[in-house]
Formats: sequence, C-alpha cells, structure tokens
Amino acid sequence: MPEGTSRLRLKVLGSAAGGGFPQWNCRCPVCALAWEGDPRVKRRTQTSIAVSADGERWALINCAPEILSQIQSLPALQPQHGRRHTPVASVLLTNADIDHVAGLLSLREGQAFTLNATAAIHDVLRANPVFDVLAAGLVERRQIGLDAPFELVAGVTAALFPVPGKIALYLEAGEIATRGEVATALEGEQTVGVELSDGKARVLFIPGCARMTEALAARIAGADAVLFDGTVWQDDEMIRAGVGSKTGARMGHMAMAGEAGSIAAFAGLEVGRKIYVHINNTNPALIEGSAERRAAEAAGWEIAEDGMDVVPAGATMETAS
Repeated sequence: MPEGTSRLRLKVLGSAAGGGFPQWNCRCPVCALAWEGDPRVKRRTQTSIAVSADGERWALINCAPEILSQIQSLPALQPQHGRRHTPVASVLLTNADIDHVAGLLSLREGQAFTLNATAAIHDVLRANPVFDVLAAGLVERRQIGLDAPFELVAGVTAALFPVPGKIALYLEAGEIATRGEVATALEGEQTVGVELSDGKARVLFIPGCARMTEALAARIAGADAVLFDGTVWQDDEMIRAGVGSKTGARMGHMAMAGEAGSIAAFAGLEVGRKIYVHINNTNPALIEGSAERRAAEAAGWEIAEDGMDVVPAGATMETAS
C-alpha cells in the first residue's frame, strides 16, 4: 500500500460483546472490577464501528442498542446543519444478533439511509414487524450478495464474505425444532465478515467467527488491519466464571487462547494491525496489565476500546473528532 495515501477513517463506536461491559446483572471477576471503579478496566458498549472516506458521510457497521450514546460521543456523526440531518448515510449488518440490530429501532425518526445486509439477514428483519418502524419510503433495504463489492459510502467499497458462525440466539428454538440441534459453524449468509477498501488500504471487520478456515485465512493474509472476534479468552471461560453454561464454541465464537484459538490461527498470517473487538464481559484480557492482556499484546494484538481510531498499518489517516 502506498504510504500515507489511504483516506479510510474507522472509529470503534463500541467494542464489547452482547450485554456490554460491565454487564448490567453480572459480578463475574472482571465485571466486579468495573463496578468497583478499578482503573484497570474501561467500560465498553456493544460492538459497532463507523467508516468514512471524506469525514462527512459515514456508514455504521452493525447498530448496537447503545447507538444513540455512541453517536452522542462522536461529533462527526451528529447533525451538522438544518432542522433534520445526519452524516450517517448507510448501515451494514454482519448478522441478526440483538447486539447488532437493536439499535436500528433508535434510527426510526423519519430519516433516510440505506440498510445493507444479506438476503438471510433481511429475511429475519422482515419477519419481525417491529423493524417496520424504519419507514419503507425513507430507508432503502438493499440486499447484498456474498463476494459482490459495492459502494458502502462515498469512497469506500465493501464486500461481504461468509464466516463460520450460527444464527441469532433468539432463532435457535426454531432451528432445534427443525434440525434437532444448533449448527455453530455454518458458512453462508447468516454470519458475514466485511472487507473495506478505499483502493489503497484494506481493512477486515469480523466481529463473530466460530473457527478459522483456509479460505478465511487466505482473505485475512496481507490486510492492513483486521478487527476480529475477541469474545472469550478461553473456550470454557463463562463456565469457569460461574455465570453461564455455554462454551465460546457453542456460542459461535473462537477463543483467543489455545491451540484452536485466534492467536494461534493468526500466528502465520501477515497482517498490519490485529485488533480484538466484541469482547465479552468475562474476558480477563479486558484488564490492563493482566497476564492474558500481556499475552495477547505479546502476540501483536490490540484490545479495542470505545472511541478508538483505527489507522491501517503504513497509512497516515485523519482521525474523526
């Protein structure tokens, strides 16, 4: 990539997994630190990012329940002129999880924007009439195919690609009734990653991933930055913490650590910046200075924070105010 020429601007609006951090009803060892005001942990909202090439028109990738407070924290996303205005031109969804779609209900105030998603994700939204608050005459629901590049926002091209994952939690009962089990590493339109480019830098956003495949590794290799699923540190983390009965794999997420973890999976891949997002409240890597945080950083990883600017490796990029 020609140094200093990328115009991509990425802002991490939220960096936590579903429920945010600390989770409202949790006193696991990590959440307890947050409730007690320990400076080693920072509060985080649920994962979403904002992308722009000109700093005036922005796309949201996923729309967290806290989208209003996320917009309030970033002047670049706030109304700039007139009685009604928003710099948000489009929204792109990577799956139909509650923490990725619930914020759409806060964008219902008679505002035009484009809602981009695969056919499978649009089907989920159409099946729930609450999302009809997004007025059909204003919000264009654009169906995006896999591996079909399109303009996400002026100057930014996006392409969706399949990532091993599962359907949203609230849809599992239907799948169990039909299949007898929940498939946790399906590859199709229900869980996707996003490749972003301005023709100079290439950035991947993959907030949910059940396992690394050869095809996914080949796509990741050579990227200037990758924002990747960092839900749990170890697969049985929630069980060990005494706050859940599911493993990371059962939830459709790779662990960071271990032979099958993402740190090991990325070890042989050339990537400019490696950044963990979608970090669960039980993950000890949230604790600055912890053994887990040090291990991740030693492997070249960064732990995302709300408000973080992502500058692709080798580029000089203006940050959003």
